[in-house]
Amino acid sequence: MYELFVMAVWAAPLLLKRGARIALSVRLAPVMSKVRQGIIPALFVVAGFAPLTHAHSQPRPTYAGAALEDTQVVAIMRDGISLDEAVSRAERQYHARVVRSDVQDEDGRKVYVLKLLSDDGRVFTVRIDANSGRNR
Repeated sequence: MYELFVMAVWAAPLLLKRGARIALSVRLAPVMSKVRQGIIPALFVVAGFAPLTHAHSQPRPTYAGAALEDTQVVAIMRDGISLDEAVSRAERQYHARVVRSDVQDEDGRKVYVLKLLSDDGRVFTVRIDANSGRNR
């Protein structure tokens, strides 16, 4: 629908300028027939493209085994937690300080591996899934 609006806005000043100049110089009836001769084919052209623009705006169907992923799935996969967020969550949850962090790939998923040092001197490792923020 946006394309139709742009075409109408683009064509309106041209048609009005030409139509007003002709209408002022001659009688109105011949001018209107000329306008109809130009507008009717233009409306058919615009109406012919309307289904294409509507179809183009619709989401594509997804098929099993398709190589392309749906954009919503990609957006959800990108939404996750950062390394800084994972460190602050782990420090709050375990009341310990992170002394080392690493990012690993496990089964195609990004995992933050954090080494923590507790107040009593214990060192332990926590693995946090980067997409969900859950401990592994």
